[in-house]
Amino acid sequence: MTAASCLAHLWLVAGNQHGTWLNLLMLAMVAVCVPCAVHIWRHGRIRSLRQVMASALVMTGVHALLLLGTGPGASGHTNHGGTAAAAGAATSGAGMLLAVIALEMTTALFAATLLARLRRRSCTGGVRAAGEAVPAYLS
Repeated sequence: MTAASCLAHLWLVAGNQHGTWLNLLMLAMVAVCVPCAVHIWRHGRIRSLRQVMASALVMTGVHALLLLGTGPGASGHTNHGGTAAAAGAATSGAGMLLAVIALEMTTALFAATLLARLRRRSCTGGVRAAGEAVPAYLS
């Protein structure tokens, strides 16, 4: 999910639909998320799972601000003018943001579930050091 999110944000930046500030914010998000996605894919590190969970929760908040029209560049998402066609576009954009918020919450819950399983496993089968690999059955 994290890698797909990175690709989607790069596609949005390439389309230049959201203005300079949001494009820079999306590029920063990709720069933070790609290393974690690679680490989770290869090794399933605890630190990476925590960072993905925290990032997903932050992105939930950012997308909620954009949905409410209070964030920087929010006009790119919710305020398209007064015409009927623009109102339909705003509704479509709001629906997409709600779907993104749901996906981000799901990502955070998935990462939290993996961390809880890893914690439970470490309590019953020995203590794992911070950053130790997640067993294959958890990934």
